Amino acid sequence: MVKSILFVGVGGQGIILASKILTEGLLKFGYDVKMSEVHGMAQRGGSVTTQVRFGDKVYSPLIGEGEADVVVSFEKVEAVRWINYLKKDGKLIVNDYEIFSLPVLIGKENYPTNIEEELEKSGVNFKLFNAAKIAEEIGNIKTQNMVILGALVKSLGLENLDWEGVIKEVLPEKLVDINTKAFKYGLSI
Repeated sequence: MVKSILFVGVGGQGIILASKILTEGLLKFGYDVKMSEVHGMAQRGGSVTTQVRFGDKVYSPLIGEGEADVVVSFEKVEAVRWINYLKKDGKLIVNDYEIFSLPVLIGKENYPTNIEEELEKSGVNFKLFNAAKIAEEIGNIKTQNMVILGALVKSLGLENLDWEGVIKEVLPEKLVDINTKAFKYGLSI
C-alpha cells in the first residue's frame, strides 16, 4: 500500500527540508520512497510543492488530484489552493500562518479572511494550528517546519521510528537540539 503526501507552501518556509527529512527517515526504515519537488519562484516568495510517496513499492513520485492521503500546508491560502489533491478520506494539516503575496502587499488584492470557514464548508478532515507561534516560543521561528513535520509523522502513525537520529544525520550539529525540540512538540499536536 502506497501513501501520498503533498507539502505546499511559500518559498523560505523549510518545506523542502521537511520533506527531505521525511524521505530520509522513510528510506532508513525500509520503505520504498519517491520524492518530487517544484520550487520555481520560491526565492521570491512563490509557491513551493513537494510530493512524497512511500510504501512497499512506489513507481512514481507524482500525486494527481484526489490522490493525496495527506496535504500539509505551511501557509493558510495554500491549503485552499491545493485541497483538490486530497483524497475524500484524507487529512489536511494546516499551519495557521499568513504570508502576503506581492499583489496583497501592494494593495491590489486582499488576503482572504475566511479560510477556516472555507475548509469547514469543504467537509475535509483538517487540523489547524499556528506552527510559527509554537516555533517562536521554542526559540526560533525557522523551526516551524519541524513542528509541522512532527504533526505529520504523528498523523501517519510513524512516531515510533528514530526521527531524532534522522534529524541528527540531516542537519548541522548546531541546529539539531532546537529542531528536535520543535519536532517533538509537533508530535504532541
